[in-house]
Amino acid sequence: MGDYSSFNSNLPPGFRFYPTDEELVVHFLQRKAALLPYDPDIIPDLDLYPYDPWDLNGKAMGEGNKWYFYSRRTQVRATGSGYWQSLGVEEPIYTSAGSKVGIKKYCAFHIGEPAQGVKTNWIMEEYRLSDHASTHRASRSRRSSRIDYSKWVVCRVYENDDDDGTELSCLDEVFLSLDDLDEISLPE
Repeated sequence: MGDYSSFNSNLPPGFRFYPTDEELVVHFLQRKAALLPYDPDIIPDLDLYPYDPWDLNGKAMGEGNKWYFYSRRTQVRATGSGYWQSLGVEEPIYTSAGSKVGIKKYCAFHIGEPAQGVKTNWIMEEYRLSDHASTHRASRSRRSSRIDYSKWVVCRVYENDDDDGTELSCLDEVFLSLDDLDEISLPE
C-alpha cells in the first residue's frame, strides 16, 4: 500500500480533497460497489480494525486532520488499544436531486475493553449505500466476483475538537473539579 499522506503534495496550490457526504457516496462508494473504475484512485482499501485512529496517517488518504479509506462492513470493531462504538446516530444521504443514496453512521473510539472503555474525541463517520442503492448496484456488478462489494463502506476519521473558544477561570476549573462539597474544609 502506498503512502497516502503525500497525495496533496501532488496537487496544484489551492486544490484540496474535501468531499461532501453526497460526493463520498455517489462518486466514490457507488463506483467501488459497482466495480467501476474511478479516477483519481486516491482512497485506499484498509482494514480499519487493526489500527488505532492515531495510526491512520500514512495508511489512509489524509487531508488536514481527516483520514479517508474504504473498509468492509463488519460487527467486529476492536483495535489494538480499544474499540469503535456506535453513537446510535444515523443520517440519510441524499443527492442534490433528492434521491436517497446512502446512510452515514457515527462511531466514537473508546480506549480499553468494551463496556469499560474510556471515550475519546476520535470520531468515525461510516458511509454505506442505502438498501435500495446497494441492492441495485450489486445486481449490476460482476456476478463472477466472489467478493460482495455492496458490503463496502467509506470512512472519514477525525479527532473532534469541541473547543468553542470559551475559557474558564482558574477558580471555575477548581470548582468544577470538586467531586463532593463535603470534602471541603474551611478555616474556623
